[in-house]
Amino acid sequence: MKVTAVVPTFNEAGNIAALVRELFSQPLPGLNVLIVDDASSDGTAEIADGLAAEHRGRLSVLHRQGPRGLGRAYVDGFRLALEQESDVIVQMDADFSHAPADVPRLVAALEEADVAVGSRYVEGGRLDETWGAGREALSRWANLYARSILRIRARDATAGFKAWRRSALLAIDVGRVRSNGYIFQVEMAYLSERLGLRVAEVPIYFAERKTGESKMSAGVKFEAAVGVFRILLKHGRLRRPAR
Repeated sequence: MKVTAVVPTFNEAGNIAALVRELFSQPLPGLNVLIVDDASSDGTAEIADGLAAEHRGRLSVLHRQGPRGLGRAYVDGFRLALEQESDVIVQMDADFSHAPADVPRLVAALEEADVAVGSRYVEGGRLDETWGAGREALSRWANLYARSILRIRARDATAGFKAWRRSALLAIDVGRVRSNGYIFQVEMAYLSERLGLRVAEVPIYFAERKTGESKMSAGVKFEAAVGVFRILLKHGRLRRPAR
């Protein structure tokens, strides 16, 4: 089974080499890594190319030149991973907020699901202890906001750590996904449930990033708030296919 971890990067020079090292130390013989770099200016792209040369055949780099953004990076990465005949595609952050050690647990959950979600808000899931009360409250409120409006059953609708069966991404057809910032995660969660995919939530510990700066700007937060209604308007009439 070929498993590809799609890892978008934008100025993650302090994290990417260590992340790749930990990913390849996991007990997943078929694991490959696809780094999708969004024109980083801190040397991330060069480090990624060096890693590709070091792990030839197991690691590849997609240098994006078009419009930047997390959603666009994931769509392009998913498309390439599917072209590379991946059986399972994992999506995760480059900053160690998603633990490489949890990747095998997500992949194993696909034995009985179409998508496995690394969830902070199911029993056993936790947020980093260094988060302040205000930051945690904002995260939980944003999740509840999206779930309530879109009627998403998954407890962590904003999760960015997921494992997908190949068939699940083909069913979603990532070309129809238009969200670009973190609202991309909500759109994918909504489409998964509207299309009747089996969703499993796996509890994870969501850590604070190791190095570098968060990409969560005021503009990204505004896009997420408005984007929930755009998702509803765009996909609200979508129905699961007959089986």
